[in-house]
Amino acid sequence: MHLPQPLRPTRRRPPSRAFRHALPRPSRSRGIAAIAAVLALLAAVLTFGETASAAEVLLSRGKPATASSTEGSSYGAAKAVDGKSDTRWASKEGSGAQWLSVDLGSDVSISRVRLTWEDAYAKAYRIEVSPDGASWTKVYSTSAGDGGTDDVGSLATHGRHVRVYASTRGTDYGYSLWEFEVFGGTSGPDTTAPSAPTSPKVTGTTPTGVSLAWTAATDNVGVTGYDILRDGVAVGTSVGTTYTDTGLTTGVSYTYTIRAKDAAGNLSAPSAAVIGTPQAGSSSFTVAAAGDISDPGCTASQECGAQQTARRVEAINPDEVITLGDNQYDTGSLSDYRKYYDTTWGRFKAKTHPSPGNHEYDDSTPEAGYKAYFGDRATPDGTTWYSWNRGGWHFVALDSEQSMSATSAQIKWLKADLANNTQGCVAAYWHKPLYSSGPQADKVSQTAWQVLYDAHADLILNGHDHLYERYAPQNPKAKADPAGIRELLVGTGGADPYDFESPQPNSEKRVTGSPAVLKLTLTDGTYSGQLVRYDGTQLDSFGPVTCH
Repeated sequence: MHLPQPLRPTRRRPPSRAFRHALPRPSRSRGIAAIAAVLALLAAVLTFGETASAAEVLLSRGKPATASSTEGSSYGAAKAVDGKSDTRWASKEGSGAQWLSVDLGSDVSISRVRLTWEDAYAKAYRIEVSPDGASWTKVYSTSAGDGGTDDVGSLATHGRHVRVYASTRGTDYGYSLWEFEVFGGTSGPDTTAPSAPTSPKVTGTTPTGVSLAWTAATDNVGVTGYDILRDGVAVGTSVGTTYTDTGLTTGVSYTYTIRAKDAAGNLSAPSAAVIGTPQAGSSSFTVAAAGDISDPGCTASQECGAQQTARRVEAINPDEVITLGDNQYDTGSLSDYRKYYDTTWGRFKAKTHPSPGNHEYDDSTPEAGYKAYFGDRATPDGTTWYSWNRGGWHFVALDSEQSMSATSAQIKWLKADLANNTQGCVAAYWHKPLYSSGPQADKVSQTAWQVLYDAHADLILNGHDHLYERYAPQNPKAKADPAGIRELLVGTGGADPYDFESPQPNSEKRVTGSPAVLKLTLTDGTYSGQLVRYDGTQLDSFGPVTCH
């Protein structure tokens, strides 16, 4: 829950910041030094600056910067890399985890990061590097931050993107940096291409799609992704070693090759060719799904998470849309639904089958805004749990904020609904996941899992944790089971991302840090899926899988 904060006064940079800005850590004195000590310290600063400039290069000045949020237009991400002592980046006030990232333009060696905090500092944060802005590696972390200037040296790493990820606030405000400086060296351009991917194969087909997989390429710095070529023309990209090509013609054969690329733009030779032919079969349809969607203030006129994922849903053009709860932050009020959600995901309201989350219950009357906004689409049977059919699939929407005990009205209804089902495939969805490698797994749905398992359900979709995770089929006791249910956790609809904690048993794929939408392609007897980032990059792909 995001709590309202008092009005924040405008804060000016303390006069002593100019000295702390240039000093290396561990020099962190906050006391008032004698005049002689100040003069000696200034001399040391000048000497350090000359030595540092000779040994390493400031890489981040003026480079493109992005942030998870900003306090306002005067506090954008670029303010932290502009080299000016009186401008700063500031996140939304009272926010949880937030991040600031800079794109260095190419893969370079990184030796040091210097953070000059404004009063709103991070008590706990980490520094991460990435070749592509999607997959991040931690190179430094602390839980004892106390503001001022943090000079983190001896990193001996490399990357194109550098991010400071702040997880615990040191004040009641958000986070704010006067300067975010990355130092390192440039050893000349990387001109070495990755090796070609090997062992390409077709892993499945649908009437209009071909699923591919291959063995990863290698690179002297690191592979950042793959181009998929159909009949010699690039048709998509993937950061992993799987891809599903859609929109094809049944019965027509297509020739595929895969090409690896690195952060410097070097391309490998194409892989060996493989032929895929979409197979005739049952009619298929598509479903787009995500939870944890719309933050207050995010509208269609802004480049924010909910608008980014809404554009991706438009590009997918699904037959049906599922929301997995916490559709509108912070309280799910009708006014906020109308001001924010309606301008983004509201564009698909006529084909949306929603479910509520805990933030819908934070309304002054729990779920009042949710029910009023979605109307009969939220309560087609008079309750917030309901079911619907399409093709060979039976969909069950549940409410994890209502009792799911064995004797509850919701579970009694679920048992009766499944007993009457005649469809061959079953998918259920609600907000709080039973399993998660993130911070918010919840046992509330244990009984619902058992009931669905006994009915041979195929899929369960959840949100709540702001990340993506795909599990192998398992039973309600977290034991791998080919006859079990596959959980898909898709809390990537637009709200600020969460980090993973401990990987759980049967977790097959984990992605965080980017707004994304799950695209499901369903036939009368199969399912396949792709997690598609807001820019169209596939972050995960699986299937086709045969229903139980």
